[in-house]
Amino acid sequence: MPENLTDTNLKKKLSVMITGGSGLIGKYLTSTLLAEGYKVSHLSRKASQFGKVRVYSWDPGEKIIDPLVFEGVDYIIHLAGANIGEKRWTKKRKEEIMNSRVNSTKFLHEIIADNGIQLRGFISASATGYYGSVTSDKINTENDSPGTDFLATTCRLWEESADLFWKDGIRTVKIRTAVCLEKNDAALAKLMYPAKYGILISMGNGRQYMPWIHIKDLCNIYLKAIEDQDMNGVYNAVSPQHVTHIQFIKTLGEILKPKIILPPVPSFILRATIGEMSCVVLSGSRVSSEKITDSGFKFLFPDLKDALRNIICS
Repeated sequence: MPENLTDTNLKKKLSVMITGGSGLIGKYLTSTLLAEGYKVSHLSRKASQFGKVRVYSWDPGEKIIDPLVFEGVDYIIHLAGANIGEKRWTKKRKEEIMNSRVNSTKFLHEIIADNGIQLRGFISASATGYYGSVTSDKINTENDSPGTDFLATTCRLWEESADLFWKDGIRTVKIRTAVCLEKNDAALAKLMYPAKYGILISMGNGRQYMPWIHIKDLCNIYLKAIEDQDMNGVYNAVSPQHVTHIQFIKTLGEILKPKIILPPVPSFILRATIGEMSCVVLSGSRVSSEKITDSGFKFLFPDLKDALRNIICS
C-alpha cells in the first residue's frame, strides 16, 4: 500500500530537490513545500544558503555536479530551462532553449542512474506549447500528438528525456504548463505594463486562445504530483476556463480600468519586431484540464476574473 504523504510526520522526513528553484515558479513552489513540511534544496549555478534552503551548484552544460548532493533526496522537480521570451530566437538562442531543457534532464538521469540513487519520483516541467503554435477550436488532451514547430519539438524532446527515469522504474510526472499568472511573471507583467499609462493593448486578431493557470494552482499541482502516488505520465496544468486573447485583455481591463483599449497590434508588426517568437502570442488553442480534475485536483482559481483580481489586488 502506498505511503500516505498527507502525514505531516512523514513529510518532515522527505526531501525535495528543485532545479531552477531561483525562478519565479521555483520560489513559489519552494514556499509551498516548506509550508507543507518538506525539506527543500535547490540546484543552481551558484552554491548558497537562504533560510531553510540549501543551494547546490551545478553546470549541466559542462556536466559538472557533485553526486553527493543527491544523498537523501526523495523527489526531484525539474524546472530549469532558459527563458523562452527573454531574447530573440536566433539559431544560437534556440539551441540554448532546447539544450537547457533536454540535455539537463539527460544529465540528471545519467547522474542518478550511474550512482544508484533511489528516487521516489521525478517530476518535470513541460509546456502546453507541446501541442503546437496553431489557433483552432480543438481542445487538446494529453493523448494528442505533438506539433511540429520549434516549441512543440522542444517540449516533445524534453518529455522524452524525462521518460528515461520512467524506463528505470521511477514514477515520472510531466506537467504541461500554460501561461502562469503571477504579478511579476513576464507574460502578465508585459500585458499589464501599458496600464500604467491608462491603456491596454491586444495583439493580433485576438481570436487566439490563451491557456492560463494561477501560480497557486500550479504549485498545488506539483504538490499533488509528489503526494498522489497514482499520478504518472503527462498532465495539463491549465485552468478549465477557455478564453481568447481579446477576452483575456477585456477581463484584465475590467480590473485595471484603463482609459482606453488601443486597436490590436497587427500580426505583421509583431513578426517583424520579435521574429519567430511572435508565435507565442499570435497563436493558441484550447487545452483540456479534464485529466487533472479527474485525478481529484480542485482549482482554487478556475475563473479568470477571480484569478486576476487575486493576483493584482492582493
